Amino acid sequence: MELERFEYDNRTPRNFAVASIIFGLIGMLVGLYIALELVFPNLNLGFPLTTFGRLRPLHTNAVIFAFVGNGIFAGVYYSLQRLLKARMFSNALSNIHFWGWQLIILAAALTLPLGYTTGKEYAELEWPIDIAIALIWVVFGINMFGTIVKRRVQHLYVAIWFYIATFVTVAVLHIVNSMELPVSFLKSYSAYAGVQDALVQWWYGHNAVAFFLTTPYLGLMYYFVPKAAGRPVYSYRLSIIHFWALIFLYIWAGPHHLLYTALPDWAQSLGVVFSFMLIAPSWGGMINGLLTLRGAWDKVREDVVLKFMVVAITAYGMSTFEGPMLSLKNVNAIAHFTDWIIAHVHVGALGWNGMLTFGMLYWLFPRFYGRELFSKKLANFHFWIGTLGIMFYAIPLYWAGLTQFEMWSEFTADGFLRYPNFLETVTQLIPMYALRSLGGTLYLVGFLVMIYNLWKTAFAGKFIANEAAEAAPLPKGATPGHQASEGWHRVIERKPFQMLLFSLIMILIGGLVEMIPTFLIKSNIPTIASVQPYTPLELQGRDIYIREGCYTCHSQMIRPFRFETERYGEYSKAGEYVYDHPFQWGSKRTGPDLQREGGKYPDSWHYNHMDDPRTMSPGSIMPMYPWLLDDDLDTTSTAPKIRAMMTLGVPYPEGYDKIANQDLVRQQNKIVNNLKESGIEALPNKEIIAMISYLQRLGTDIKGENKIVFGQIATTKP
Repeated sequence: MELERFEYDNRTPRNFAVASIIFGLIGMLVGLYIALELVFPNLNLGFPLTTFGRLRPLHTNAVIFAFVGNGIFAGVYYSLQRLLKARMFSNALSNIHFWGWQLIILAAALTLPLGYTTGKEYAELEWPIDIAIALIWVVFGINMFGTIVKRRVQHLYVAIWFYIATFVTVAVLHIVNSMELPVSFLKSYSAYAGVQDALVQWWYGHNAVAFFLTTPYLGLMYYFVPKAAGRPVYSYRLSIIHFWALIFLYIWAGPHHLLYTALPDWAQSLGVVFSFMLIAPSWGGMINGLLTLRGAWDKVREDVVLKFMVVAITAYGMSTFEGPMLSLKNVNAIAHFTDWIIAHVHVGALGWNGMLTFGMLYWLFPRFYGRELFSKKLANFHFWIGTLGIMFYAIPLYWAGLTQFEMWSEFTADGFLRYPNFLETVTQLIPMYALRSLGGTLYLVGFLVMIYNLWKTAFAGKFIANEAAEAAPLPKGATPGHQASEGWHRVIERKPFQMLLFSLIMILIGGLVEMIPTFLIKSNIPTIASVQPYTPLELQGRDIYIREGCYTCHSQMIRPFRFETERYGEYSKAGEYVYDHPFQWGSKRTGPDLQREGGKYPDSWHYNHMDDPRTMSPGSIMPMYPWLLDDDLDTTSTAPKIRAMMTLGVPYPEGYDKIANQDLVRQQNKIVNNLKESGIEALPNKEIIAMISYLQRLGTDIKGENKIVFGQIATTKP
């Protein structure tokens, strides 16, 4: 059969690879800066754009969607063409995808530090950007499936299965979690509230890890490890089990982020069971990757690409063992809200995603530019300093997590908390945070060395934009055909849209089983009669709280443990959150839980604490928020916000949006009078007044301290 000649597109994967490097550098620099802010709080600078709460979402989004995201697309665009023996379906779609994704990243980099955020972890981007993500993702899907359709091979290799599952699942996750009601161009409220919002968010949050940080990278592993090793993948059958078991089980695991919370027990239990079962397919994939190197260990010692990939696969195995362990309730009780989780996440991010990306880049650039890597010694230096950096990063945080739990939960012989002041825990951790920063610095140094090495490689070579290739055409009728000797999976592999449909069914089963009862069975989320909607001023204060990223350091979820109820008060109930769009349960306690903050301190304490936390809590590492004392509250947004909440089912009186600011002014004046009695002269129209109103509201509903009559606020709150 005569071979057809064609060309592979190297420009698109090269562009994504360069973007991954650029944004990876930015994301890691921001990550190191915020890590140092926990050691040297003055680095927050008392300036809005540089606070931990504003920069932390920028860091996570830059690393996940910019560094890793561009790395995924670089690897997919390179490997897909070669696995299918076909050029990408459309150069135009490739360009739209590349530039569209970079514009999305730029929009995130501009909006997040400015405080435009939905307040949902890993999904902070506001609604116009969410729409853009969905559109660009569709462009990617059309380009991928168009290439698959015009392929010159019959069967789809295992890497492509993972690419297909990634495409369909990320689309579902993003659309469902991004259901929000716009209030203005860059402000929206989640369509879900409280417990329902928490379930949807962590169904998304956990599976963003599963289907953005894991499944596409497994596809890249299945392509680049055999290529670099010069050996076929260890087991085709294990690949099948790994793929289908992983995508089916992963989607159920989200509730393990919400153990001992107000989420119904049955949902928590489902999350535990399926999370624990994930060990099997996850380790099946790790074993398949490592055993692909059987007989090639001498090559591993010499080939720096394989060194990076071995560490990456090992980190994947460690993370996917630790994750199911952390989903067990007795382990989760220790680790949740602590720095243990930060260590766990970064073993995956720095080890699995980072090291595999580095190995892939070291493989790609010599082939893009037609020459050997500039320096293998520098690449080996990068490998060792990067590996050392991961260890210096993770180990101190594991120690910090155990320290936090022990100090939070320890009682004296007389039955009192040994460390009642939360700040005692924080100051104990600062040396561990310093070591974590050292680890991040080492990892960043390795990254900079890689940039230099790849730049010198590119500079010495000549870019091959269109790489010549040839392959036999696919015989007519071969794709839909079936031979009696073929197994059932061989048939599915020939049909990409069937693979897409089966993948969609697999991931929908778990999501629907968890969500339908939570949304449709009212008794699953019991209501509390005394819980009232937020007043207009409290709603404005809550939005400021979200804007400043307070949820990144504080939780609003008291678990039913004695040491938590002794420290914070009554444990949290599902019915307390029915008007919370979005929920604010948090995932990390750098500071204390705030669910029962209302009435604990006078208004003057909050005023001074937000201005400079160290005046009220010596040794605090919390940022200062002096601009809240100076900036005027935008009351023109009150009416649209009230109308949006009413649309979402919050029971404000009909027409209340027209008079809401009258109640807002009355409550402002009350707080200003309280401050005046404490010797503080404050203007009622400042943002700090709204923030105080929100903090003083937290947790007071179940105490029966609120008596709100909308249109005339009466309250017995302190």
